[in-house]
Amino acid sequence: MPDKIPTLTLTPNEPAVEDGALAGVPAGQKPEDIAESLSPEEQAAAEAFSKKIDITDANQVLQYGAAAQQKIGSFSDSALEKIKTKDLGEVGDMMTGLMVQLKGFDVDTEEKGFLGLFKKARSKKEILKARYDSALANVEKVSEALQEHQVTLLKDIALLDKMYDTNLEYFKELTMYLAAGRQKLADVEQNDLAAARKKAEESGRPEDAQAANDLANLCQRFERKLHDLELTRTISIQMAPQIRLIQNNDSMMAEKIQTSLVNTIPLWKSQMVLGLGLADSQRALEAQRAVTDTTNELLKRNADALKAGTMETAKEAERGIVDIETLQYTNQQLISTLDEVLHIQEEGRQKRAAATAELSRIENELKQKLLAARG
Repeated sequence: MPDKIPTLTLTPNEPAVEDGALAGVPAGQKPEDIAESLSPEEQAAAEAFSKKIDITDANQVLQYGAAAQQKIGSFSDSALEKIKTKDLGEVGDMMTGLMVQLKGFDVDTEEKGFLGLFKKARSKKEILKARYDSALANVEKVSEALQEHQVTLLKDIALLDKMYDTNLEYFKELTMYLAAGRQKLADVEQNDLAAARKKAEESGRPEDAQAANDLANLCQRFERKLHDLELTRTISIQMAPQIRLIQNNDSMMAEKIQTSLVNTIPLWKSQMVLGLGLADSQRALEAQRAVTDTTNELLKRNADALKAGTMETAKEAERGIVDIETLQYTNQQLISTLDEVLHIQEEGRQKRAAATAELSRIENELKQKLLAARG
């Protein structure tokens, strides 16, 4: 279906009829090549419209192309309002927090000793489950937020397509205004202005010279108006790649979100489940290790006790009722006792003999004393 030609107007207060999107013109188009960017039908329409332009009408020159300029201005404001850099800061913060939580998913509770391991195994599992539930809840929140942003991005991508087509329409309309205006300006300069200057030179009358000068000023004023339209057209040219850049960024972000939804987040969930399973396996391993270590310790202690008891029993079994050392000791003590008794008895006999002799002496001495007293 051929492109429809935009309708140009000399009365911008009355909206021009827009018949649809047209193909774009390459960026960097030179002003003198403007007409070449139009189709033959569009060139014919611009040429026909140029014949309606009256550059001597100050109000018409002032309003020339204003409708298209207003459309570009309104369109730019609408683009700024509707198309903004996508702020995924909230999701980014949630994902950062989730990363911290996932990194700290392992639980390292302080459990000492064989009994402590079994006593706290239940509480450790509950801690792991609570952390898993919390992390899973955050994963679900991030997933929902990403889905919402993805929907928004897809809507914006479709909107940007419409905006791009609309911008092409405005661009084409401005191009036709410029083509018609430049054709009209060239026609006036080559015919009317040249004739006015020739008339002034031939007649030499001041009024003819003033008329030629006035027409030259009008041409210059109209040329400035066309330059303003050229600037507006440049804005439209720049708007096209800007829209595509934003659209491309949105597409890449939507694809990134899709990757997160179908790959990253399920991977997180599976890794957390594996983390729980590994934690259970680790606790079972620790319990088994504790059982093995305790069993080995008990066996070692029992072996040591058995060895000590057996050796003591064997020693006692090999001993007599009374140790030879004890008999030797008691015999020596008995002999020593007998020796001491004999010695004491001998000393007693000697002391008794001495006492008897002394008593005899005393008696004789007493007798002698008594005999002496009688005489």
